[in-house]
Amino acid sequence: MLLSIVWDVDPTIFSIGGKEIRWYGLLWGIGFLIGYEMVRRVFKHEKLPENWVDKLFIYTIVSAVVGARLGHCLFYSWDYYSQHLIEILYIWEGGLASHGGVFALILALIYYSKHVTHKSVWWLFDRMIPAIAIACACIRLGNLMNSEIFGYPTTLPWGFEFIRSREWQTLYAGQACHPTQIYEMLYCLVAFVVSSLMYWKFHLQSRVGLITGVSLLIFFGARFGLEFIKNPQVAAEANMSLNMGQWLSIPLIILGIYLIVKAMKRAPEKIK
Repeated sequence: MLLSIVWDVDPTIFSIGGKEIRWYGLLWGIGFLIGYEMVRRVFKHEKLPENWVDKLFIYTIVSAVVGARLGHCLFYSWDYYSQHLIEILYIWEGGLASHGGVFALILALIYYSKHVTHKSVWWLFDRMIPAIAIACACIRLGNLMNSEIFGYPTTLPWGFEFIRSREWQTLYAGQACHPTQIYEMLYCLVAFVVSSLMYWKFHLQSRVGLITGVSLLIFFGARFGLEFIKNPQVAAEANMSLNMGQWLSIPLIILGIYLIVKAMKRAPEKIK
């Protein structure tokens, strides 16, 4: 008999006045707060203006949430949302796409860099990547608590039975599936460790864009591979040779390679 883990975690922590407090929302908040503190320490270490962090926190939250929501609606479910435009605003009903959050974050921080730091946006990302990695790990833990975004059936001993998932009950009842949420948490933690070592131990922030480029390869190279074992997020992906997550990962992988090559050709900056 194959071993498996029966995942029976209630996604709701508790309810107040008919309103649910869910693990997913709490973990989003925890991820951003930890990230804020991490970036604050980096800026303090470099003796940068204190008000930069507060402004950055606002830019990051707004762009990440709005971008992730629009990414889900535009990339994955536009057939539905094009007929129900008002429901794009119903963010509490779920539906966020990490690629949309990344694209929006890049655009927002280009604007922030131009008007606040007056430095390259990649200079900023090099200092933010460890915090972003931790926030992403928290979000993936939230996906696990929601019993969502899991993989195809597996015979591996760490397969999960997501018994609270209607999708799992419909498609795979009785079969263990890859806990791809945990796999994604792990590559986020790898990105955190690698980027932290590059910044704090090897001081590779002197090569602007290198930390960001390496981290993009970790994030989206791993994401590209994991999509092969992940259950399709929308029905339209079932017949695609590469799914939407993979197509959206390709430009970010290319960007990562470009940043690495450019950083290694450029003379390193002096670190104060």
